[in-house]
Amino acid sequence: MSVIQVEDVSKRFRLYTEKPSSVKEIFTKFGRTPDYEEFWALRNVSLEVEEASVHGLIGHNGCGKSTLLRVMAGIHKPTSGKVTTVGRISALLELGAGFHPELTGRENIYLNAAILGLSRKQTDALYDGIVEFSGLEAFIDSPVKHYSSGMFVRLGFSVAVHVEPQILLIDEVIAVGDEEFQRRCLDHLANLRSQGVTIVLVTHAMGIVQNMCDHVTWMDHGVVQAQGPALEVVGDYLSEVNNEEAARRPSDAATAGDAADAGEAIHIEGFELINGKGDVASFALSGDTVSIRVHWRATRPVEVPQIRLTVESEGGVILATTALEPDRNAIPSVGRFFVDYQIDHFPLAPGNYILKLVARDASSHVELDRFADTPMLVRSGGYVIDGMFDLRGTWGTVRPEGLA
Repeated sequence: MSVIQVEDVSKRFRLYTEKPSSVKEIFTKFGRTPDYEEFWALRNVSLEVEEASVHGLIGHNGCGKSTLLRVMAGIHKPTSGKVTTVGRISALLELGAGFHPELTGRENIYLNAAILGLSRKQTDALYDGIVEFSGLEAFIDSPVKHYSSGMFVRLGFSVAVHVEPQILLIDEVIAVGDEEFQRRCLDHLANLRSQGVTIVLVTHAMGIVQNMCDHVTWMDHGVVQAQGPALEVVGDYLSEVNNEEAARRPSDAATAGDAADAGEAIHIEGFELINGKGDVASFALSGDTVSIRVHWRATRPVEVPQIRLTVESEGGVILATTALEPDRNAIPSVGRFFVDYQIDHFPLAPGNYILKLVARDASSHVELDRFADTPMLVRSGGYVIDGMFDLRGTWGTVRPEGLA
């Protein structure tokens, strides 16, 4: 059963190019239509949200996600089209929405609950749970105008999820809270979902979308680009983002290095990232096949030439180290060479890393050349890694205790 139906909805706003800056201008321009431009935030959007499901809205900033959420909540009236909802809606759309700054946290709880249709007796029964979940017991009788942004989110989210909503609309506000509160929010949302609450979520956290959402709508400039299962749509969206980023970056950006002394026995000239299709890439994709292609030049024989590759976090934590020790009989010691270090399932989560390359004579442990620490970008290709890297382990079969 669909509890939200959005049928061919479009929303137009007027962007005024001028506005009176004084009382005199108000009267001298009275009766004249001010200049404005039309901006279509939504164009012919249609979607259905099933009961007890979690539906994600994704896309770049300004693509119409928040406008669509406000249309669902009844805050904005569509210019054309129709929105039908079944059930009581609770919404957390922006920081401090629905709060009166002069009222205390306690008074705002009762005000928001009343707006959502709860009686004072019903709110009395929910009050302790709301305050406990927010963690604001010490500040609940202070005016909310003195609250920090994180405190606003705590109280607003606590009210929104405890007033027994049938439909819960959440914009990108949870991200303002601290890590501990974000985890409690996600746990509580999972609990609400299990109780049959329908959730529509706007967020830029693709990991949350893939882990929580059943279906996703991807929007771009007010137009629906794709709808479907979360993993599929998020993968398409991230592929588009990656393609746009790759187009902005020169393909040889990863091979730039410092000039070296031509007299060095081995000079590391740089490295390239090679994607699963065999093309040079500007960044690696989590979960994809990635090869790090190392280029070097040898000007004279080395007893046991060795190339060491190290990956570090931005904070300088060594994440992995590996070394190539070529066979002197198989690889000539003088000339230009390259070698690929292939990773079939790239284990690092999206982020910025540092790649270090060192050439040395393994027989004498003498360092011959060091390639300048170079940024290595990792992006999500639709495969979500919660943490810094993927352990790539496998779970065994569950068996009763006492059995071998």
